[in-house]
Amino acid sequence: MEHLSVTDAQQRILESVKTLGAEPVRLEQSLGRVLADDVYANRDLPPYDVSAMDGYAVLSTDLALVPATLAVIEDIRAGDMPARTVHAGQCARIMTGAPLPAGADAVIRVEDTQQVSAEALPPNSLPQAGERDAVSLREPMFDAVQINVAVKSGNDIRRQGEAMRNGDAVLAAGTEITPGISGILATVKSAQVRVHRRPRVAILSTGNELEDIDDPVDPDKIPNSNSYALMAQVQALGTEPDLLGIARDDPDELAEYLQRGLKFDVLLVSGGTSVGVHDYVRPILESLGVQMKFWRVAMKPGHPVAFGVLPGNAGGNSKDTFVFGLPGNPVSSMVCFEQFVSPALRRMMGHARIHRRSISARLTHNLKHQPGRTEFVRVTLARDAGGYTATSTGAQGSGMLLSMARADGLLVVPSDSAGLAEGSMVTVQLLDGTVFQEDPIFKE
Repeated sequence: MEHLSVTDAQQRILESVKTLGAEPVRLEQSLGRVLADDVYANRDLPPYDVSAMDGYAVLSTDLALVPATLAVIEDIRAGDMPARTVHAGQCARIMTGAPLPAGADAVIRVEDTQQVSAEALPPNSLPQAGERDAVSLREPMFDAVQINVAVKSGNDIRRQGEAMRNGDAVLAAGTEITPGISGILATVKSAQVRVHRRPRVAILSTGNELEDIDDPVDPDKIPNSNSYALMAQVQALGTEPDLLGIARDDPDELAEYLQRGLKFDVLLVSGGTSVGVHDYVRPILESLGVQMKFWRVAMKPGHPVAFGVLPGNAGGNSKDTFVFGLPGNPVSSMVCFEQFVSPALRRMMGHARIHRRSISARLTHNLKHQPGRTEFVRVTLARDAGGYTATSTGAQGSGMLLSMARADGLLVVPSDSAGLAEGSMVTVQLLDGTVFQEDPIFKE
């Protein structure tokens, strides 16, 4: 089979995987999930015209000449309903979010007013006796305020329905639930939401040379870091994987482990997919009904990466199982996860944005490269007056896991590049955990 480009390999994977079905979850457990349905407003918000500020509800026509002194006929707090109509020469003290009283058409901020004596108010500016009798048991406040600015009708008023209208679609299916989205869902009383199911992911490492985390230390063995690095990469996407353990280089044992893994939505197999005489993974997968889509990609690190599909109703499955054969070298395994597994899992979870965010950065040193393969160089990022800079984490061997642990991102070297010079602008894929920085960009 030909050696695919990274882009072609990604395309084959994404043509195979589909978004999973929906399930209901409580809003409290929905963060990071993806909506399976459109969400509609169940009311106007605000439900009526409300004040956008603490201040006074007025008739704008009373302010043709300022300063103007007005009678304060009512005190309206958020949660109160106005009891009086504002007439000429009158106003109502009003709090942010409180409903606008009848007659008023503008709000004056409290900062643009000052308290004055009510003695100079003309008698006709106060509520009439009949209107007083109709007022609720709230104690009326008859004092005066001086308005120092003129405003137009509508000033500092939030109109009914300006945030959302009853029946309008406020969220679209495919929206990832973030803290802000959670607030919208609570606003429309969606205590339970339908979200796309998270894939069930199994992780299997292979090889006689591996020593698991609870095994006694054996200097002749290699610690099984891949299972746990892959576990963390899956967890960072919002789902909990199952660790199947280590399968030794024995065809029968490996087949048993693989059969267990094929019961999941996704199976990640680390090691054993190369062409050595003891690399049994690919032929055993094929014997179990897995249809291999590719097993070589023109990339560095991660050349021996494979992808296959066990069709639904094969091997007792009701749905397709997607199998990724990842290299045994730790860095290669993690880089391949970023390029191939992560987009597939996000597609299955319903996300519209499935690839890592990339930024442009300036390379701080020369970088050698042999044309023929796309290379992913582990780099750290810094910021200077010219923007972001990218610097290699050091030695880039595929077994040097510290190069990945220290990285802020993966610098993408195109396959046709003959090397990059210091000062070149490069593309860097951001890795998980790099969305925060030490200092704010803005200056006050």
